[in-house]
Amino acid sequence: MEKKELFDNSPKVIKKKKKRNGLPENPEQGTSLEVVNLGHFPSWLHRKLPKGNVLKKTENVLGRHLHTVCEEAKCPNLLECYSKKTATFLLMGNVCTRACGFCDIDFSENPSALDSNEGTNVASAIKALGLKHVVITMVTRDDVPDGGARHLVEVIKKVRQENPDVSVEILTSDFCGNEEAWNTVLDIKPEIFNYNIETVRELTPKVRHKATYDLTLKMLRFLKDNKRSDYMLIKSGMMVGLGENDEQVKNTIEDLKNAGVDIITIGQYLQASHRKLRVKSFITPAQFKDYENFGHEIGIPHMYCGPFVRSSYNADRIKHSFILAPEEGSSEPLTRDCDLETLKNA
Repeated sequence: MEKKELFDNSPKVIKKKKKRNGLPENPEQGTSLEVVNLGHFPSWLHRKLPKGNVLKKTENVLGRHLHTVCEEAKCPNLLECYSKKTATFLLMGNVCTRACGFCDIDFSENPSALDSNEGTNVASAIKALGLKHVVITMVTRDDVPDGGARHLVEVIKKVRQENPDVSVEILTSDFCGNEEAWNTVLDIKPEIFNYNIETVRELTPKVRHKATYDLTLKMLRFLKDNKRSDYMLIKSGMMVGLGENDEQVKNTIEDLKNAGVDIITIGQYLQASHRKLRVKSFITPAQFKDYENFGHEIGIPHMYCGPFVRSSYNADRIKHSFILAPEEGSSEPLTRDCDLETLKNA
């Protein structure tokens, strides 16, 4: 009998045990709060399914002709929002000309042409859903000369024509830094103008495809300095859990404050598909509260921070009185109370 048959002295390769699903360590592991196994989501990222049949009714209203960022970006709040007959409308198709590391919307350098009927379709859906505050976002269209600014404006005009009592919140691209496009959208006087910074300066090149940290701040300052009415609020948001540290997050909040931002949203990043950046850490509710307190301390009027907070999550519940332009022949401004309540953390 050969020696090799008795025993094998060949070197062995010790393989490290991979964490299940590639998720970071659950902060609740080994504590009295432990409810799930290592590698699974912590308890504050578990949700109950909504009840009732409203969700299906919302889907029927949206139909085949409309896109929502809720579906295209695989938002974790979709079921909740649809069950409340609300959604964030996604304009200019469901294909983006940028491929950011966090967003699951499809990418193409040459998406389909803009839909001239989009304004009519969106306005009709808003009326059918009975929305009083509507959030309209868009894919980035670097293939269009003005980035889609005029198309966005035409959609908002149609929305207001069909729904005169609705307040409008927009979440746009940076329009490649085109100030003429920024002015075009400012002229329509949205109640809230949102452009997200997404992440901290240090992670921006990895997380975002083309947009830069400094261009984002430049655009936000421009919006603040050139807004057409006193009532318009400037909003921006970011994700955490991508590998940033507390100091970087607080530096970003300070940068947004200095840029004139009125509303900041901060939520937990969640990986939408295997192609996207992995989650590096689960942020605890206590840490979100710390970010919220810090923002208030330095003078941000509205801080909304929590695991499930997203740019447009519960946007219709932000309490604000919008001061509108005076009616013709009157010197008194109108005040629009949008019946919005303070956004609650998830």
